[in-house]
Amino acid sequence: MTLFRHELRINAPSVAIWSGMICFMTLLAMLLYPEFKDQTATLSSMLAMMGPFTAALGLDKLDFTTAAGFYGIESGTMLSVGGALFAALTGIGMLAKEEGGRTAEFLLTLPISRARAVAEKLLALLTLLIGFNIICFAAGWLSFPLIGEPAPLDRFALFHLMQLLLHLEIGCICFGLSAFARRAQIGSGLGLALLLYFFSLIANMVESARFLRYITPFAYAEASDIFTGGQINAVYLAIGITLTIVGAGAAFWRYCTKDITA
Repeated sequence: MTLFRHELRINAPSVAIWSGMICFMTLLAMLLYPEFKDQTATLSSMLAMMGPFTAALGLDKLDFTTAAGFYGIESGTMLSVGGALFAALTGIGMLAKEEGGRTAEFLLTLPISRARAVAEKLLALLTLLIGFNIICFAAGWLSFPLIGEPAPLDRFALFHLMQLLLHLEIGCICFGLSAFARRAQIGSGLGLALLLYFFSLIANMVESARFLRYITPFAYAEASDIFTGGQINAVYLAIGITLTIVGAGAAFWRYCTKDITA
């Protein structure tokens, strides 16, 4: 498990920085909730002026006067987008960096097969994303007692589980793309994550663009659906799991068959 431990070690600072930023913003946002709670009329008028953007962000479903609704609006968005960017950034460089950094020669001299190398890197990616989400889950859970509000355990846990699956999907898709590149395409990874989020916004705003919800993983992880209905769309989730597996499988197929530049 040499590669696995190596990837964990070199990516640990990235996990600490990204999770630290999101946890800090989550706690800060929740500490502001008592102030916003007393300004319901002002917030309602502000949301009414946003027009279609209210539906795009799910503000038409969530009750921002409750702690859970406020968490979904503020912290949920930060976790979804921030976690997606982190997953894309981590996944897109896992395999391609060996060629781009001219370390592939060392990697190929190790007494392990290419499939084993991909498996250890994939396991490291999954571990990093799970660790990231555990930290964010803990911070989000602690934010409720800090403001003296009860946390809805069932829907809170379901929301964070869907966030984990969202991040795993984007991470594995980028991991698969990484096997096709000869250097880390950071811009492509971040662009893909932002494009999928943009698809989600458009699908919520425009009725004729609802089909985009079948493409973007943000569709099954929306806080507005989970905190209000407590359910997820099984079709969207099944598509997301399938794409996650396809991304990981593509990485194995491509990396084990391509000519690697040392």
